[in-house]
Amino acid sequence: MPAGLSKERISLPRAPRIWPVTVVAVLFFVNCAFGEEHTLLPHRGDLSAKDAARVAAITAPPKDFSKPQPFEANSGGAATSNARVNGNAFSHPSANLKNEQRADFFVGNGLFKKVWVSSPSSTQASDGLGPLFNARSCQRCHLKDGRGHPPEGPNDVATSMFLRLSVPARTAEEKTLLAEKALLRIPEPTYGGQLQDFAVPGLPAEGKMLVTYTEREIVLNGGEVASLRVPTYSVGDLGYGPMDEKVMLSPRVAPPMIGLGLLEAIHPGDILANADPDDQDGNGISGKPSLVRDPASGKVVLGRFGWKASNPTVHAQSSGAFAGDIGISNPGNPSSHGDCTEKQAACLDMPDGVQIHLGSVEAPDPVLDLVVFYSKNLAVPARRDVDDAGVLRGKEFFHEIGCADCHRPNYVTSRNAASPEHRFQLIWPYSDMLLHDMGEGLADNRPVGDANGREWRTSPLWGIGLTETVNGHTQFLHDGRARNLLEAILWHGGEAGRAQAAVISLEPNERADLLRFLESL
Repeated sequence: MPAGLSKERISLPRAPRIWPVTVVAVLFFVNCAFGEEHTLLPHRGDLSAKDAARVAAITAPPKDFSKPQPFEANSGGAATSNARVNGNAFSHPSANLKNEQRADFFVGNGLFKKVWVSSPSSTQASDGLGPLFNARSCQRCHLKDGRGHPPEGPNDVATSMFLRLSVPARTAEEKTLLAEKALLRIPEPTYGGQLQDFAVPGLPAEGKMLVTYTEREIVLNGGEVASLRVPTYSVGDLGYGPMDEKVMLSPRVAPPMIGLGLLEAIHPGDILANADPDDQDGNGISGKPSLVRDPASGKVVLGRFGWKASNPTVHAQSSGAFAGDIGISNPGNPSSHGDCTEKQAACLDMPDGVQIHLGSVEAPDPVLDLVVFYSKNLAVPARRDVDDAGVLRGKEFFHEIGCADCHRPNYVTSRNAASPEHRFQLIWPYSDMLLHDMGEGLADNRPVGDANGREWRTSPLWGIGLTETVNGHTQFLHDGRARNLLEAILWHGGEAGRAQAAVISLEPNERADLLRFLESL
């Protein structure tokens, strides 16, 4: 055990928090919308007093690390997949779907894998690709519904990774739109919101993402030396002239798809209850919620999805990906020229794939809804080795050094979740769904909505130990720079700096146990 770490620490309750006005307002809305308060979990208006007591007990931090917690192996509650662990481990339907729902799931799976083609085409229900795009299908980025990776060499085109683009707000109107959350960012004037490295025939692609690495060594307690690769990003082969000199670049790899519907079903009060933007409890961690405007309702709500929690729902995330990544218009994003900008006249002149007899967009109803249903019901695999002695020791270190302060282990989802299969489920995502300052090392210096250039949403850890099994690599973080779980931990800074330092000071066998615990998730 590292010096200075107390075994009593994890069982101490947090100090009362003085909530910022915005968080108080949202919590008030949550309680008004879902029912009366009760004394145990006042933010959970969906629960009776009896249910609140059960939820408080089952989600309390563990005190006994000699054995697993109740139901810990079922990461996704009743939706957990117990299928054989292999390369398809992230592609199974939620176990509690009904037969008719399974039919929709598999139709959605077909649409998720669907390869779109450029217009005009004889396959009228499949054309509309681009004209500028990053991938021809959802599956091409989320291979086997898992995690993307950066290019493997200078000539490799990694379609599971791309660059986000934006520029600072310059006019009063742009600043007002950002403040009112009508916009999350200002797109680059010529190249839009992301660099498109592919184009349909007859049109130049926007350019190519370039990445170079240098190595930085960190000496760990016990004599082990870890090497972190430090990336530098730029763009080349620009097809439409120079970029704005103040362009901000941020790389993104595709995250795994499992458990998204369950994350959406977490009661907003549970997320807001962990927010502490001014660090009132003095623990050095000041997570804050991402508040965004829901494109469906127009209301300001919690952001949950994306590396900076900039989308409130799976539907909004999927709609944006259809339009931005593949260039396919849909009811949520009806522009049939994808991310083409006014300065890309040749792109705007290309034919689109709208078939009037099918609808006014290239992916008319119910295409998007079926893909969303599929995405919301990809099952989380069951944990492995939950009762292994090394895993249990690693779990204790995970809590002791503060990892669980941000990677919150478990929740009981809302009784009022939109889908019955997601309601009142004990789930183990290992995320607080909040934004945290992760330090200068991970900073992209590109603000998005409420997230500044150093802040990232706490990534869920469920399924992380199966990354190599599913995707054949162990590259982590928002841009895949970490080549293994230890490197991913060592990149943590800012609010996670004390936890990172504690990992460095662990004895080698203790570090091995911590990693074994993460590999069991």
